[in-house]
Amino acid sequence: MEGECRAPQARSSGLPAGGGGGESPGGDAPLPGSSGSSALLQAEVLDLDEDEDDLEVFSKDASLMDMNSFSPVMPTSPLSMINQVKFEDEPDLKDLFITVDEPESHVTTIETFITYRIITKVRAHYLSYFCIWLGIQTSRGEFDSSEFEVRRRYQDFLWLKERLEEAHPTLIIPPLPEKFIVKGMVERFNDDFIETRRKALHKFLNRIADHPTLTFNEDFKVFLTAQAWELSSHKKQGPGLLSRMGQTVRAVALSMRGVKSRPEEFMEMNNFIEIFSQKINLIDKISQRIYKEEREYFDEMKEYGPIHILWSASEEDLADTLKGVASCIDRCCKATEKRMSGLSEALLPVVHEYVLYSEMLMGVMKRRDQIQAELDSKVEALTSKKADTDLLTEEIGKLEDKVECANNALKADWERWKQNMQNDIKSAFTDMAEENIHSYEQVLG
Repeated sequence: MEGECRAPQARSSGLPAGGGGGESPGGDAPLPGSSGSSALLQAEVLDLDEDEDDLEVFSKDASLMDMNSFSPVMPTSPLSMINQVKFEDEPDLKDLFITVDEPESHVTTIETFITYRIITKVRAHYLSYFCIWLGIQTSRGEFDSSEFEVRRRYQDFLWLKERLEEAHPTLIIPPLPEKFIVKGMVERFNDDFIETRRKALHKFLNRIADHPTLTFNEDFKVFLTAQAWELSSHKKQGPGLLSRMGQTVRAVALSMRGVKSRPEEFMEMNNFIEIFSQKINLIDKISQRIYKEEREYFDEMKEYGPIHILWSASEEDLADTLKGVASCIDRCCKATEKRMSGLSEALLPVVHEYVLYSEMLMGVMKRRDQIQAELDSKVEALTSKKADTDLLTEEIGKLEDKVECANNALKADWERWKQNMQNDIKSAFTDMAEENIHSYEQVLG
């Protein structure tokens, strides 16, 4: 439950929690009017007005004289000056910049696996000198260097995800890509699959880095900075096998027991998750089918161009017409290929990520219910006086605090996730529509 009972930590800008600092790219502001399990991905899920940018951009030709002179539109306090200054090459307050690249195959006598290079750059905010002058701390003190480079394999990412879930059971941890694909293990090592996984792992780490709580997790820092032997040693410090088995058995028992009365807000949340899961899985299937049909259409059409060129060589009277048809087919092929590229890079990954998110959300709700079920069982035991009442009373007090922390963490992260989800899905479909319009305009032109 690390970090869930306290206010979200301020990011590198040094502003106090709840202050007027700029928002992170995903946006942490709560979504107004979020209710209702009856919203079937209509206005609440897919229709979101564009957020107004809180940060003002100073004009490029603004001089020091203009900044020092009094103006009613200029900020009058140091913190408000930080909040309103924004440079074009640094659009946010991000302080961790993570890149996942250079996949590399490793073959041993036991197994074959892929590792990925992870480069982490840690830096103070672009206003660091200005902030230092104001006495505001901007650096991430837990990092002892400004850049780290490590290599990690998929099971290391899986370990990180599991540790984050243990430390923050009711926070929404970003999903990892599936370990295997349906067609079989042989295709795990083709270039397309490796590149798709690399992009997904890159997004996974950057979503954690952008999270106001997860970014400060100690295991996350170790994952980004420790060498292979150090990471292996750190993994051994976790709970032993017997302890993990005991936790699993207890979790299963609490799941079987269930909760007597889930609070109304979590009932609505659970209903939303079920509806969202159905809809996003349907969208994912339709999108995959469209891509498959586009691929089949492209593969068939690209054979017709050369056929018409060969045909024109034997039909002098129709040569110009046949060459024109071949040219038209060629333009259609290029437009279709570009449209397929946009679909596979912009829409499909976003939709499938939220399919995985829907599964993660069900797990979060299950863990929240387990915490409440544990409290309910202690209350029942106290009521029936089956155990030492003084000990039970103390345990119930601790569990009540634990349930409150878990509920508050989930409610705060839920609003943040919904805001990100709506922005991501809206952006993906808007970009896809604009790309299709552009492609058709090129064909017609």
